Amino acid sequence: MYRRAYVLLIGIAGAMGLWAVITATVLDEKLGDPEGSFLGPSYIRLPLLLTGALLLDLVPRIVWQARLRPSAMPGVIRERLRTHWTRDRIVLVALGIISFYITYVSYRNLKSFLPKVRPNPDAPEGVIEALSYDRELHILDRALFFGHEPATVLHEVLGTNVTAHVLSYIYLWFLPMVPLGVTAWLVWSRNMSFGYWFVTSQCIAWTLGTISYYALPTIGPGLEYVALYNDLAHTPTRSLMYGLVEDRQGVLAGVGEMQTVAGFASLHTAITLLLALMVQFTIDSKIAKWAVWVNFGLTVVATLYFGWHYVADDLAGILIALVAFYLGGVVTGQDFTKPARRKAAAEPLPEDDAYRTTTM
Repeated sequence: MYRRAYVLLIGIAGAMGLWAVITATVLDEKLGDPEGSFLGPSYIRLPLLLTGALLLDLVPRIVWQARLRPSAMPGVIRERLRTHWTRDRIVLVALGIISFYITYVSYRNLKSFLPKVRPNPDAPEGVIEALSYDRELHILDRALFFGHEPATVLHEVLGTNVTAHVLSYIYLWFLPMVPLGVTAWLVWSRNMSFGYWFVTSQCIAWTLGTISYYALPTIGPGLEYVALYNDLAHTPTRSLMYGLVEDRQGVLAGVGEMQTVAGFASLHTAITLLLALMVQFTIDSKIAKWAVWVNFGLTVVATLYFGWHYVADDLAGILIALVAFYLGGVVTGQDFTKPARRKAAAEPLPEDDAYRTTTM
C-alpha cells in the first residue's frame, strides 16, 4: 500500500548517506555524529529512539488509564499494542525514524563539508576561504527594501530588547520542534498515510535544503554584516550564533570537527511552513492551526531580525516546503482537495486496512 513511500524514503536516505560517505572519502574526513555525545553512537541511539517512541505512547496511558495500579497495567498495555501498535504501525515508526535519522545526519555532515567542497577560487594562496554569495543576496535585500536594510527596518519597527528575547525563543523552538513533529505523526497519526506523508516530506525538505547550500553557498547577513546587529539585546539566539562562528572558524583552520553555518535556503522557514501545511491538512483543531501559522510567520521574521538569513533564503525555504509537501502527498496517495478529505473521513474502511481513519 505504501510502496512508493517506502521506495522514496529508502532512496532518499540511501542517496544522502552515499553522498555524505563519498564526500568524506574525497576530502579524507571522518563522518561526524552530530549528537553522538548525548545518546551514544548510532547503533545504540537508533534502538533507543525506537524504544523511546513506544514508551512515549505507552507510559502516559499507563499513568492515565491504569492510574499506576500494577494490576491494571498489563491490560492497558496489551490493549494498546493490539489496537495501535500493529505491524503496519511498527514498520511506519521504524522506517520513518531510521530514514529521517540517516537523512538528517547526512545533511549535517554535508553542511559541515561545504566550505571545503566549495572553496573561494579567488582566495589568496595558502588561505582557506569558503565561496560566498552573500554580497549578491545582500544587494537583493536592499533592492527589495528600497535601499534599506531589512534588519534595520525590523529593529526600528519592533525594537531591539523585548522583541529580541521573544523572537529568540521562537527561533530556538525549532530545535525540539523537528523531532517532536516527526514522532507525533509517526506514532499518533491514526491515518498512517499521514505519518508517511509527514516523514517523507521532511526527508525531501532536508535533502533539497542540502542541495541549495551547495548551489548557492552563503553564511548569512548576521555573520557577514555583523555591525547591523550590534544593537540587539544579548539573547540565547545570539549566543548560538557566536558558537556557530567559533565552530566554523575551527573547521576552516583545520582544528574543528563540525560546522553548521549555511544560509541559502532557510530550512527554519521550510520546516516550520511544512509543519503548518501538515497541520492545516491533517488536523481539525483551529487552535493548532493558528499556533503553527503564527509560529511560521514569527520564525520568518526572526530569521531576518537576527540576520540568520536574507529574504531570498526565506523565499527559497518556502519553495522547498511547498515542493516537499506536494511530492510527499503524491507518493502517499493524498487528495489535496478539502471536500475529498472530508468524504474520506466519513467513509468506513475495512478493519485491517491501514486507512482506518483520516483524522490524526
